Amino acid sequence: MSDFDQRSGASSSGFEFNNPTVICLLYFASFLTGVTAIIGVVLAFVWRGEAKSDWELSHYQYLINTFWIGLAGGILGVLLMVVLIGFLILPAVSVLVIVRTVLSLLRAQKREPMPNPDSWTI
Repeated sequence: MSDFDQRSGASSSGFEFNNPTVICLLYFASFLTGVTAIIGVVLAFVWRGEAKSDWELSHYQYLINTFWIGLAGGILGVLLMVVLIGFLILPAVSVLVIVRTVLSLLRAQKREPMPNPDSWTI
């Protein structure tokens, strides 16, 4: 038997590459590349219309909100660097985006819905 089970999409290690997981990985990669979050949010909007279950739909909404939090916080942080407050805002927004993405990734692996997908906090 191979290391990859074709029916479930999961490898023998138990890591599943479902759609919300792919978006989470793109968000993580954006900390290195800067642009993959845009691809992730576009996929979230497209896949939200094709959601097969409620747990997926909750992840898409949660991840879309996470993108907007990161974008708005990043812009605000850069603008406020002039008055030296931005140096506090940017790390806080980065931590918030990372925590939200990790929470979504962990729940997506278990195929559990996000408890409050419309929230802009953790």
